Amino acid sequence: MRAVLCKEYGPPESLVVEELPSPKPGKGQVVLSVKACGVNFPDVLIIQNKYQFKPPLPFSPGGEVAGTVKELGEGVTNVKVGDRVIGSTGWGGYAEEVVVDAPRLIPIPDEMDFTTASAFVMTYGTSHHALKDRAQIKPGETLLVLGAAGGVGLAAVELGKAMGAKVIAAASSQDKVDVCLAHGADLGIVYPSGPLTREDQKKFGEQLKQVFGDKGVDVIYDPVGDAYAEPALRSIAWEGRYLVVGFAAGEIPKIPLNLALLKGCQIVGVFWGAFVARNPKANQENLKELMGLFTSGKIKPHVSATYPLEKAADALNAMAHRQVKGKVVLTT
Repeated sequence: MRAVLCKEYGPPESLVVEELPSPKPGKGQVVLSVKACGVNFPDVLIIQNKYQFKPPLPFSPGGEVAGTVKELGEGVTNVKVGDRVIGSTGWGGYAEEVVVDAPRLIPIPDEMDFTTASAFVMTYGTSHHALKDRAQIKPGETLLVLGAAGGVGLAAVELGKAMGAKVIAAASSQDKVDVCLAHGADLGIVYPSGPLTREDQKKFGEQLKQVFGDKGVDVIYDPVGDAYAEPALRSIAWEGRYLVVGFAAGEIPKIPLNLALLKGCQIVGVFWGAFVARNPKANQENLKELMGLFTSGKIKPHVSATYPLEKAADALNAMAHRQVKGKVVLTT
């Protein structure tokens, strides 16, 4: 089988495609024939040794795959050979075949193709956990989504609408905002593209002030970080919730904590991967909710491009340079 390998830490161009022996499942595992693998921002980090999880070299990146069950390991009863499934792998997905622990598989609905399936769980799982479990967002509240045209951002836009919020999508260009509006956002903001100067930060803060006035915004979903965080937090409402999702813009921001005091707000961390590991039962319930929203037509991944395995570096560079709208996917 072919696999994209990280043999030494570095940029996407350092990845290589090689032929490897087909893997064998251990007890409680299955081998999947991979049809599609979602490309996510953690993939950019993990190949540079900048992510929370650090697999031993060499390894394939890729944390979410869609495919068919090829072979069962001892004791597996929840799936059978030939089943169409989504698998959460952490890494290893940029390959024609991958071993997955059987409990980390979920069936693909008949209405969902492999490409869509591979772009579904991580982004929607993260954003659903953020809005439902961490923010406890309520119908009628306002939601500001930063980086709204990215994978988790666009998922947050759709889910915020499905949960009854008024959604304001903020992104770095009008074409990105237009994608968000097409996916249900009530309003769009084009903010200055980074790196931000103090004047850019002030301009962004003024944009938010024009939208939210003195009342502020109830929930802020921030996968961007960097210099965008402080002006966004200054726009939050009394007892608002600021969701720390990631730092795609580069730097981890240093927030003046007096803002949390003055606003009576919560700064809430969102680590979906740890939530899945610590509370798998609650995660399974959330995934059932998400599949219901998909089959009812309320959410659908926006896949802006697909790439073959040989073009994995191009896909990762598009992700690293924030050129992706929604998701991109590798296909085998």
